[in-house]
Amino acid sequence: MKIWVFRIIVAIVSICFLVGCKGENLTSSDSEQSIPVHTLPSVVEKPNLTEDVEENNNETQPITVTLKDPKTLEIVEIINPQQLGYDTNFEMYLTRIKNIAKDLARGTDNSSGYDQQMILDKIGEDGRIIKGSPRIILKESELVDQILAASDKGSSIFLPIYITESIYNVEDVPSLDDVIIASFTTYFNPTDTGRNKNIELSTNALHNIIVGNGDYFSFNTMVGERTEERGYQPAPEIINKKLVMGIGGGICQTSSTLFNAVDQVGVRITERHHHSLSVGYVATGRDATVSYGTLDFKFQNISGAPFLINTKYENNQITIEIRTAQQYKRFFDKD
Repeated sequence: MKIWVFRIIVAIVSICFLVGCKGENLTSSDSEQSIPVHTLPSVVEKPNLTEDVEENNNETQPITVTLKDPKTLEIVEIINPQQLGYDTNFEMYLTRIKNIAKDLARGTDNSSGYDQQMILDKIGEDGRIIKGSPRIILKESELVDQILAASDKGSSIFLPIYITESIYNVEDVPSLDDVIIASFTTYFNPTDTGRNKNIELSTNALHNIIVGNGDYFSFNTMVGERTEERGYQPAPEIINKKLVMGIGGGICQTSSTLFNAVDQVGVRITERHHHSLSVGYVATGRDATVSYGTLDFKFQNISGAPFLINTKYENNQITIEIRTAQQYKRFFDKD
């Protein structure tokens, strides 16, 4: 009996032991499967944008000199002094900015410059004033100085443009032909029809021009280009010590006659050229040759009073008179 009971107890303990081990194993297995596997995210290094911005800000910006139109405020030229040799070859730099100033003032083959000759007012056939236009000058030397002053640190510069209006009182115009203060006459061969036509056209173009005090006169500007469309004829003209045929030949007699007339009053001759050969209509050295686009005859009235250019074309002569109002005669009286 005792042996049987012992066997029963041993059997029960064995069964419990087996069951307990299996349960422990299952629990262990389930526990392992439920443990989550955590993978660390890969660390991505973000670019240091702050350093890049600071680096860009520290980059040296190019020094520039900006040229602006004072009227429109538009930028007409941007100069980089370093690229043009400011630090490495100053003489070359100076030459380059002088050329920039010259091109802006006088123009190039592809663009017109700022400079414009004064077109003087005239009295029309009906007595009314035909308005001209002011003189516009870009002062090249002043612009060069301003560019040089700004080349070290850079700056914006307004172009130094000067505008000169004709100066006279409209009320004086009716009396400007009162007094003849100077006159000069030259003669020509009446049979040279082509040449004489050119003299006539250019002489008529000068008639009744009002020259105010301080005004600038340009023969080429006031007479205009000599073309067949405008009625000018082929005629002999002097070029490089030779007589050749050219449209407008003979008008130098008109410009020379004008020179000898205005040279008697208070004007400052600003441009005049001699022929390469002697001419018969004025004394040696008293000529003023012209060629449109190259040679001009120019003067400025510095007498202190306005005057009128009066011209007469007749059969074999032209006469140019300088006239003014009686009240202004004293400005032209010689001491």
